[in-house]
Amino acid sequence: MVNAVIAGFGVATPPTFEQTALWNDFFVSHTDGSERAKKIFHNAGVDTRHGVINPLTEDISRWTTGQRMARYETESLSLGESALAQALDNAGLSARDLGLLTVVSCTGYATPGLDITLAARLGAATDTQRMVIGHMGCYAAIPGLRAVADHVRVSGRPAALLCVELTSLHLQPAPLDTEQAVAHALFSDAAAAVVVLPDATGGTEIVDVTSRTDTSHAEAMTWHVTDTGFRMGLSSRVPLVLARQLPDTVTGLLNRHELDIADIEAWAVHPGGRRILDVAEKALALTPEDLHPSREVLRQHGNCSSATILMILREVLADRPAETVACAFGPGLTLYSALLRSV
Repeated sequence: MVNAVIAGFGVATPPTFEQTALWNDFFVSHTDGSERAKKIFHNAGVDTRHGVINPLTEDISRWTTGQRMARYETESLSLGESALAQALDNAGLSARDLGLLTVVSCTGYATPGLDITLAARLGAATDTQRMVIGHMGCYAAIPGLRAVADHVRVSGRPAALLCVELTSLHLQPAPLDTEQAVAHALFSDAAAAVVVLPDATGGTEIVDVTSRTDTSHAEAMTWHVTDTGFRMGLSSRVPLVLARQLPDTVTGLLNRHELDIADIEAWAVHPGGRRILDVAEKALALTPEDLHPSREVLRQHGNCSSATILMILREVLADRPAETVACAFGPGLTLYSALLRSV
């Protein structure tokens, strides 16, 4: 069987903002300004994050969804092109070599979309296949990895995955309630890409992917289109639900390959928030060092939705661990896990 091997990464971010400045100069008056809201921002585990919209200079909270989507088309293109070009260069390929380009986003839509525009701008062949994965949220990069890996195995041609998320476009009108304050304290903008090659002699193989959806808690995490952008619902129950589902999901994946948790050298766990990382560490009996890369990405970049897990993997896989597990979570309530192996 042809192996699907990650051979290149690319990451692009818009301007960086200080979390403290965002609170002091904007969100203190955009929330109820309470001590509770202040603690949410200061205890989010985020020091800096990124945005194509700087609320300190441009308050878009009353913009229509149409206005936000028009801005998405403009802003997503440059970020996506930068990340994808980096990944292609890192893998030693041109866009013309790609058999498939998969684009992931839950923060904006247009047709013709990023997949078509980027394929043309970067010089992809006219027979390059394209796929768009939308509205799956933070875990979408992992089914995206599965899709490009399957294409590589079947066709024997390279494929690329690009995640572009611009959550700053969905600033909600004031005053933010507690649930909205949590979301606005965490989320950030970024683009991240990987290029996957058939039977590459260096890189990281995508071995297997698994998922589990707990529909009894489907409303615990939501992402709805409203007249003023996309509005997140984020229940305080999410970490506890994940803690119950995560061990069986991960061990089920590992057991298929005669592995257990002790065999895994590196972990890339999506930092949906500081508390989610804390419960994941306890549920999987990991050490703080195991989740240090996830906490560092959260601290430096915030939660960049689907792009985040690729940003963590870029850091983790640089050390060429023998076996790596990636985990991400999102609406549904859905968990995705991937097993990766150095080659």
